[in-house]
Amino acid sequence: MTVAELFDALWADYLRMTPQAERIHRLLGARGDKVQNDHVALRTYGVPGIDITALAKPFEAVGYQPRDTYRFADKKLNARYWQHPDTALPKIFISELCVGEMTPATQERIASLVAQLPPGFGARADLPWAGRPWQCTAADYEALLAESEYAAWMAAFGFRVNHFTVSVNALTTFANLAELNAFLVAEGFVLNSAGGAIKGTPADRLEQSSTRADTIAVDLAGEVVQLPSCYYEFAKRYPLPSGELFQGFVPASADKIFESTDVATKA
Repeated sequence: MTVAELFDALWADYLRMTPQAERIHRLLGARGDKVQNDHVALRTYGVPGIDITALAKPFEAVGYQPRDTYRFADKKLNARYWQHPDTALPKIFISELCVGEMTPATQERIASLVAQLPPGFGARADLPWAGRPWQCTAADYEALLAESEYAAWMAAFGFRVNHFTVSVNALTTFANLAELNAFLVAEGFVLNSAGGAIKGTPADRLEQSSTRADTIAVDLAGEVVQLPSCYYEFAKRYPLPSGELFQGFVPASADKIFESTDVATKA
């Protein structure tokens, strides 16, 4: 599989989950902007065979190399990002739920989902867009939601990109991220306000904003429920003292970006 084929597959699956993304992409293009992807993000459970290491392998197979690691203590998550030698390609940000830090009831529920996986599932070349590979009931979702929005989202949606990210640096018709945000709001999109519409500052070398996730119909064991799916992010990077653009992530900002898929995003 080539890098282009991999990202084509990820984008096609993402669009099925994220109706707003195609409209935003089209609106930016209509202004004359070329949309460049800063990074994509994926989620998983920290369980051997489907953890961060497993989810990274299809990307490493096409040349991606691991970079910095991050810890989100409040959400009980670990994360890492990967970068390709061709820096024009998007970075890959993968997070995992530290299942062992959950309550026994949540651990048991996640174990019951993972137990449904066929042998060798985590070695699939298409793991990053394999979708939901287990039967998840509405009761499973609600029980997980009570402890962890992340755990519930993963149970309902499985393996897929939860957001693509527009590089604001590559846009030519907006002076800054605030101007882009104002345009999106004027077009009717709802932004994630957790921690403020813009997370981070130029001093952090990274500013980020994101839409609230689309709400879509999801079949959970025969019961159709409306759930927040995926969202679109926007990132503006600033230069380091060396003159090179900062390529990493700011944990305090990323912590709030995670809440773009929350059922009720906190102010």
